[in-house]
Formats: sequence, structure tokens, C-alpha cells
Amino acid sequence: MAYLESLRVFTRVVELGSITSGGRDLRLTPAVASKRIKELEKHLGVRLFNRTTRSLTPTEVGKVFYDYACKALESIEDAEAAVASFSDAPRGVIRVTAPLGAGRRIIAPLVPRFVEQFPATEVHMRLSDRKVDLMSDGLDLAFFIGTPQDSNLKLRKIADCQRVLCAAPDYLKKHGTPKSQDDLLSDDHNCLLLRYPHSPEYFWVLETPEGPRKLQVSGKYDADDGDVLTDWARAGYGIVNKPRFDVADYLKRGDLVEIMSDTPPLPTMFGCLYPHRRLQDPKIRHFVDFVIKNADLGA
Repeated sequence: MAYLESLRVFTRVVELGSITSGGRDLRLTPAVASKRIKELEKHLGVRLFNRTTRSLTPTEVGKVFYDYACKALESIEDAEAAVASFSDAPRGVIRVTAPLGAGRRIIAPLVPRFVEQFPATEVHMRLSDRKVDLMSDGLDLAFFIGTPQDSNLKLRKIADCQRVLCAAPDYLKKHGTPKSQDDLLSDDHNCLLLRYPHSPEYFWVLETPEGPRKLQVSGKYDADDGDVLTDWARAGYGIVNKPRFDVADYLKRGDLVEIMSDTPPLPTMFGCLYPHRRLQDPKIRHFVDFVIKNADLGA
């Protein structure tokens, strides 16, 4: 098992570019991760990395070994999944990513309940509103809100996600309440936008009697963290387009007020993506089923 752990450390170090990051991803200290790499190099009799004070890159031999190590680890995972399929009790680590809001409010509350029901499992969560790469980041599942573009992954829909336009009472008192889509485009209003490199959300799409209408809204503030946008909206700095579950409590308390309910944003999909080879892995299947059964989108 020590050799298997060394292989896992080696592949993550290659993928993340440092021993510290690779070890942290596997919950190992830098010292332990470094020891695993040295043991692997000693066993193979080759140098796997070029080391400088500022960088760590795989040697040519290291690149070749990485490809084979990935295939070996995938084969072992497939073998474990095949054996586990004979048991009703899933086991092993599930590496999950999700957007910040959905991760905190929907997925995170379910994780302890899942592990209590299946105590042989572990769930490692990585939350980010940025797009992630399941394969390079070593993840099993990616929950999302929206329309994913990657056709190389298996998609499973969980629910339709209702969205809402809202703003703080103070903002509406100061700037007026928008009545139409054109009002949102005027200089009188400030739209709070979720933006990051290659972000798909540079526009809002609203439902209208004539059909969906795409609006190139703008504003003085944008961020790559959806909760920051909610905080700005609550503080009276603008109008935000959010999943309803994300702001349901604030709407109930009156911290935020729904606007333009007759032409709301188009609903989006809440779902998950995972590699096709994970289809037969019981722990992945059980976790997705558990989320689908218990997810509360507050709509």
C-alpha cells in the first residue's frame, strides 16, 4: 500500500506542480509527500523531477512514468469499484467540487448525513465558483448550476433551479424599482455580476411574453464569488441575479426584495458531472442518489 500511496503522491505532484500542493491534496504533510517521492525514485532508480528553488517539473522519464502511473491508478480504482459493486456498502474517498453557494447550502449539509449512513466513505469537498477540470484536479464529481459544455463527462440532472432578481429595500428606495428589462439597461441601475476568466455569465436571460431575452447588463462591481454579490446586494449596492435557494432566507426576512417577478430570469439546471468510468463505482452512485433524494433548493 505504501507503493500505491507513492504513486498517488507522484501523480498529484505532477498535476499540481509542487510537493506541498500534491501532499495537501492527499492530506499529507510536505515532509511525508517528499519522502514518498524519494522512495519512489529510489525504487525505480531514476530521477522523476527536475528541482530548482522556484520550480518542480517532471523529467522526461517522469513524464513517461506519469502516463503509466495514471493508467495503473485508474485500473486499481476500477478494480476496487468492481469488487465494491458486490457489496451494498460503498467505501472509499469521494472528491467533490461545487459552486460556493450550492456547496455551502445544498451539498455540505448532506455530507455528514451521507457519511453517517455509509461510514466506510470519506467526502473531500472543494468549493469554487470558477470552472474546474475534473480530470486534472483529480475529482470524482462536479456539481454545477447552469449549462455545462463538456460532452466528455456524464451528466445527471438533479433539479431545475429557479432564479430571482432582487435588491435591498434601501437600493430600491434610492434608485427606484425597475419595471421592465430596458430599465435594467439604464444608467440608473447597477447590476452585480459574477465574472472570472472565461466566465459564461456576462449577460442575463429573462423570461418574457415574447420568449427569452438576453440582456447585456452592466454595473460597477463584479466578483468571482457569488456570496460577495449577495453581500453587496444586501448592503444596497445593486441588483443581483441569484438562484432562489441562495437568497430565500434574505427574501423572507426582507433583507432583499424580489423584483420583476413577471419576467424572471430563466431557470437553470442543478446537476452533476462525472467521468464515464465512474458509472459503476458504488460510492459515486450512492452519493449522487443521496443528493438527488435529499437536496433542498428551497423553491
